[in-house]
This record gives sequence, structure tokens and C-alpha cells, in this order.
Amino acid sequence: MEAVSSTGIVKANGIELFVRQQGEGPLVVLCHGWPELSYSWRHQIPALAAAGYRVVAPDMRGFGGSQAPADIGAYTIFDIVGDMVGLVGALGERQAVIIGHDWGAPVAWHAALFRPDVFTAVAGLSVPPPFRGRGRPLDTLRAGGIENFYWQYFQTPGVAEAEFERDVMLTMRTMLARGFSDPQSLFVAPDNGFLGQANPDLPLPPWLSEADLAHFIAAYRTSGFRGGLNWYRNIDRNWELTAPWQDAPIRQPALFIAGSEDAVVTGLIGAKRVQEMERVLPNLTRKLIIEGAGHWIQQECADEVNAALIAFLNDVAPSDA
Repeated sequence: MEAVSSTGIVKANGIELFVRQQGEGPLVVLCHGWPELSYSWRHQIPALAAAGYRVVAPDMRGFGGSQAPADIGAYTIFDIVGDMVGLVGALGERQAVIIGHDWGAPVAWHAALFRPDVFTAVAGLSVPPPFRGRGRPLDTLRAGGIENFYWQYFQTPGVAEAEFERDVMLTMRTMLARGFSDPQSLFVAPDNGFLGQANPDLPLPPWLSEADLAHFIAAYRTSGFRGGLNWYRNIDRNWELTAPWQDAPIRQPALFIAGSEDAVVTGLIGAKRVQEMERVLPNLTRKLIIEGAGHWIQQECADEVNAALIAFLNDVAPSDA
């Protein structure tokens, strides 16, 4: 019998999180990235549930149907990992496997680093594990002569919000259909904005239907973009907060998945991290690079990602199914 899926609000860590959940068995928490939603896991939730897992995907803090605190300082990595720890407890569980994509990957990696008692295994999609550098990330960019990386463009409150909220349909079509296949897409040309010369007639890729796109558009028209952008406004603060974990390894079983055409793993920061991730992940069980795939990997290559995740889960948290 197919497990019934449900949605609802869960109170965790002092805020309300909108969650999608399905299945019974060992708990698996799915953390989405930017600019996405729990809906981004629509292909994984039923597949993992059918494999014998209790799968829970929240809209992360600041996104979709979850609460979005007004204070920029409420979006540190401590706050967001705290949400996931609180979510596990609010669901009546003590432990979980945590899986993240895009910004959700650093959440998953840090959750495993901070709370190995709660998160017994970890998988990251598209973003390698953290290497805490010797200086603040934004300072390091400037010291290298870089002034137009997208992290920098997102720092001033209101600037990126105005660009993205001017035409949410065009924004989401551009973000999801274009993706980050070109490393230059991570740099913002002067007076051109993050979206550049956006094309309202840009055809959707095969993995994204007009109905799927409409779901994202409706959610962001309601929520706006500030909550998600506030995650970027804590990049330097996160560097300061994570000082006690300098060079600390993540010892739990780990899995990494990315697309070979994803600029996040081929560009400025990511390529070196992919090559050296075993330094941080001594128990890395698999590094899967899917040839020809882009950034939205779990939507774009759902079957391959599902197979890899289920194989990993069967090893680290066997279900009774």
C-alpha cells in the first residue's frame, strides 16, 4: 500500500515550519536550497517513502510557507541547523539522516558537524562540504580583486529583492530554466542585475513543467525573496560562528552528488572543494558526478539521484521495508 503524503505546520526552534512528509521508518530530513522550496523534493519524497523511510521536507526558514523572521541576524547557520534539530524532536524522533541540496547542503553538512548525536549520516547535493578558510569569505573575495560575485550583490538589503520581485514569473523561469551551467552566471555584470538579459520566452527544460514552475511562482509571489537572501547576508557571520570547528572532519557516513555541468562545482570555489572533500569527509561512501547534469540535480536527474540516495540509506539506516 502506498504511503499517504501530507503537509502541515510543525513548531520547531521557536518558529513555524511548513513541512511535507510521507512514509514510515527511519527519519530522513530533506533540506532545499535557494531559490527553492520543499516542493523541489517532489520526486524524492515518494520514492524514499516507498523504500521504507519516514521522509520530511520542510520549507526552510524564510521560504514558502515557513516563518520568515525580519531580523537578518536570525538566519545564521546556528539558527537554521537549530531548526532541523528542533524539527527532529518535534516529530518525536531522536535521530535522522539529513540530506541537503544547494544552500540545504551546507545546512546538512553543518548539522552533521554540530550534532553527530542527532544526525547519523549526511548527503550533500551540488555544494561540497565546508572548508572554513582563514578569513571571512567576503573579505577574501575583495582581497582577490573580485567585486561582482553574486554573494556580494546579495548583501545590500532591498537590491536583489527589487530585481527578483519586479516580475516573479520571469525571475523563477530564468533561475530554474537557466540554472548555473555557465560559471559566468555567478558574476553580476554592472547595471545588469543577477538575471542579466532575461528572456520571458526561455523554454523550460524537460524536467520542469509549466505546472511545476507555477507552483514556485505562486509561492514566491506570496513570500517574496528576502528570507532566502538573508541566508547570504550571514556568510561572514557564519565564518565567525564556526571558528570552534576549524578543520574539524565530519565523521558520519557521507554521500555527495552533483552534475558535471553545475558551475557551483566547476567554478571559482567549488572545483577545489570537490577534489579535496575526503579531507573533510573521511567516511565518504560515494562521490557521484552525473555527466551532463546541471545544478537542480534532484529534479533534473530524479531517477539517478533516488537510486543513489536509497542505496546510501539502505547502508546507513536500513529500514524494515
